[in-house]
Amino acid sequence: MSVKVGVLGARGRVGSEVCRAVEASDDLELAAAVDAGDAMDALSAADVVVDFTHPDVVMDNLRWCVSHGLHCVVGTTGFDEARLAELRASLAEAPGVGILVAPNFSIGAVLMMRFAAEAAPFYDSVEIVELHHPDKADAPSGTSRRTAELVAAARRGAGLGPMPDATSTGLDGARGSEVDGVHVHSVRARGLVAHQAVILGGPGETLTIRHDSMDRASFTPGVLMAVRVISERPGLTVGLEHLLDLG
Repeated sequence: MSVKVGVLGARGRVGSEVCRAVEASDDLELAAAVDAGDAMDALSAADVVVDFTHPDVVMDNLRWCVSHGLHCVVGTTGFDEARLAELRASLAEAPGVGILVAPNFSIGAVLMMRFAAEAAPFYDSVEIVELHHPDKADAPSGTSRRTAELVAAARRGAGLGPMPDATSTGLDGARGSEVDGVHVHSVRARGLVAHQAVILGGPGETLTIRHDSMDRASFTPGVLMAVRVISERPGLTVGLEHLLDLG
């Protein structure tokens, strides 16, 4: 039996790609395509709702879905610990409902984050440069924030201290933002889609781990993977890596 899918943000850049991918899948059915101004009630026909909307509205969307017993796969950005804690509290009152929040649904981006975390303990310095289109609402990106958190955790686990940085003067923002002790630099320019480079440095060498999404269709395999299994994962799952057999 096919999984019935509702898409929030269905007329957006990623949402429209998700709609096309669902319609092209033999085991999925597009039950509702909802965007700003449309009635949410159409989503009641779905088993799983995919949300690619905006940080300003995503929490209201998820509250509605949880109250209606709908599983959710969320690619909208802007999730911090406070928002994740609110989701956990909501799901505690809705046993059996599952939500997956992922900063990036590209399989390559997930692997990039994994590789960066594995390499981080072997280098003195790690910095992140993320590049996106200028219509993106958040900076730094959710992917770069998650990468920085994974890198920082790996360094702490290896017993490493702060990274070297002798900067004593500079213009505001010249060193980017800082996420858990890792500098993150954001570029916004027309023509870009989603790109990230993790630059690791040690004595006499650097290692750059880079991922590029040239088309938003790169996100759909990960989205469909999550749609197919989220009903089997009640509660909150953060990160697509939990669905991959990475060992």
